[in-house]
Amino acid sequence: MTDSVPIGSLPPVGEVPNRMFAQVVRSNRLGDPIDAFQIEQVDVPKPGEGEVLVAVMAAGLNFNNVWAARGVPIDVIAARKAQGSPYDFHIGGSDASGIVYAVGAGVKHVQVGDYVVVHPGYWDPKAPDVVSVRDPMFSASAQIWGYNTNFGSFGQFCLAYEHQILPKAKHLTWEEAAAPTLVGTTAYRMLHGWTGHTVEKDDVVLVWGGSGGLGSQAIQIAREAGGIPIAVVSDAAKGEYCKSLGAKGYIDRREFNHWGQPPHWTDDAGQKVWTAQARAFGKKIWDILGERRNPRIVLEHPGEDTIPTSIFCCDTGGMVVICAGTTGYSAVVDLRYHWVRQKRLQGSHGTNTEQARAYNDLVYSGRIDPCLGEVRSFLDVGKAHQDMMEGKLAHGNTCILVGAAAKSLGKQT
Repeated sequence: MTDSVPIGSLPPVGEVPNRMFAQVVRSNRLGDPIDAFQIEQVDVPKPGEGEVLVAVMAAGLNFNNVWAARGVPIDVIAARKAQGSPYDFHIGGSDASGIVYAVGAGVKHVQVGDYVVVHPGYWDPKAPDVVSVRDPMFSASAQIWGYNTNFGSFGQFCLAYEHQILPKAKHLTWEEAAAPTLVGTTAYRMLHGWTGHTVEKDDVVLVWGGSGGLGSQAIQIAREAGGIPIAVVSDAAKGEYCKSLGAKGYIDRREFNHWGQPPHWTDDAGQKVWTAQARAFGKKIWDILGERRNPRIVLEHPGEDTIPTSIFCCDTGGMVVICAGTTGYSAVVDLRYHWVRQKRLQGSHGTNTEQARAYNDLVYSGRIDPCLGEVRSFLDVGKAHQDMMEGKLAHGNTCILVGAAAKSLGKQT
């Protein structure tokens, strides 16, 4: 058994080296991602019961590891150590495509040599609240793989539970296959996971950040369900990109300046100015549709800057569903619009396996494009996260080459 192999190469399938290279974050360098991530050599983890070891060919980039690098909103290393983890480092990465190299005891449906992708919904399969057939993402053990957990996809090998393993779409390259699963499964849960507000034919769906990873997948998922997605973007080029994915139209948020917490409800003058802006934003939706219809579902992730507008513009009886707070967490809801119009503000986190498989089926069949916008090298993990934090990445999703090295090796015939 070899001690290690260079980045961009793999040992024979099934032969697991002792050591691997990984992009590692440590507590003593939390801060800007460009400094927090550094390449180190660590021991390859061994799969335990129900676990699968995957040789990572490519890894997708997500904002959660900007958070991990900065230690905000939580220090994931400290949180795991408080729970008894022996590791004083973090190997992140919540999207992976690769080849199965080893399986633990009890694994029944995954075999060494399988070409796979990994979904990020992570929980203890033996936890009582999972065994009791609750949605496993409501379990006390539920976490996001490669963020809350260690040994994600920014190493040559990653470790996941069997329930996270999905078949790789044969028509996609390694980097295409690795790019969309976290954002895609997250968007699928947001749009199909909440009884009473699942997307249906002719539903208007407002998608914030439409040209990004989450937005690009949400537009397509809504389109495939017969919905009418409308994107919110920051320039016309991004808007046209959203239209190419199936958006009915787009709103350029730069045309408005009412973002953030609105004036207090007792500030009549301030409320008048804010409400005029919010109404003008809502009228953009009507202009795109050619009729006075408000979105039944608003897909949110900016949070603090945008929740007041989302609640205001959402249709009576509609839902604002949110999975993050990329502009902050102290969002204000004007309860007058919320309770009288009987709107729903729904938190949504991660994915369960049923939802992940349904999303992956759409990708596998070619109905959903992974929207790969940019490919970076393994050396570039820190810079790529820095660029993501600063809003400098290309449209769609960004991917890191690991075992696939400088070219795609992943299409199957």
